[in-house]
Amino acid sequence: MSSINEYLTSEVVVDYSDGLINRREALHRLSVLGVGLAVAGAMLAACSPAGTSEPSGPSGTGPAGPSALPTQAITFPGPQGTLQGAFAAAADPRGSVLVIHENRGLTDHIRSVAGRLAASGYSALAIDLLSEEGGTAKFTDPAEATAALGAVPPARFIADLKAGLDELLRRTPAKSLAAMGFCFGGGMVWQLLAAGEPRLRAAVPFYGPLPDAADLSGSRGAAVLGIYAELDTRVNATRDAARAALEKAGLKHEIVTYPGANHAFFNDTGQRYDPTAATQAYQRLLDWFGTNLS
Repeated sequence: MSSINEYLTSEVVVDYSDGLINRREALHRLSVLGVGLAVAGAMLAACSPAGTSEPSGPSGTGPAGPSALPTQAITFPGPQGTLQGAFAAAADPRGSVLVIHENRGLTDHIRSVAGRLAASGYSALAIDLLSEEGGTAKFTDPAEATAALGAVPPARFIADLKAGLDELLRRTPAKSLAAMGFCFGGGMVWQLLAAGEPRLRAAVPFYGPLPDAADLSGSRGAAVLGIYAELDTRVNATRDAARAALEKAGLKHEIVTYPGANHAFFNDTGQRYDPTAATQAYQRLLDWFGTNLS
């Protein structure tokens, strides 16, 4: 099992343990990820599920940040064919941002993040990392989209992300580049930094797992804002290693952990949405971009 697939599998187990999905749904998602019934059953048996198996949905007010500008569905050249994405243009861009989705692919929530960034003055491209599989919209079962991501070689993700940066430079020439992502996408931000992407001036991984033995020294121009949630013990297990890797690479950085918040707290369509933490994180992100993309 690849490290990406292991991470995706662990997300299912944590969702079950936190009471966000019931046992039947957990077994379904694990089976789609290629986990055998006996192993899946043992994984779930080791958990103590909390709460209800039918969560009522996100609480709080609307999404963090301004009202989103419309996004445009676009295609652009990739290393192995055509890539898909959603682009939102700022009226007078102060920089450009590559937005990397969670483990369900390019959803309306991620499109709205790109639109909110554009409304805040940063042109944004939300890339679809399932483009070569026909795009996220091809998958009617979100678990199938997650499994498809788990089957992709990490090197392809990096090549596609670099093509996304190429497209941003084409659409907003001479503007500084940033990358941000959530959960799986946060991990992809760390992967992009570890790949030594020299064009990034800022990077913001939201609760993303650091790759093993990550060497970030090749991305010396990037200022990194690592965002974590206090209750997200699974991803927080890599937080100290992330700090050490940033310090070793000599990168400007800040690590922020939001008290009382859990994994995926920024996603206003999910059960763990925390409007207070999300609003604070969005403002801190804008401050970070304002300082490092000028």
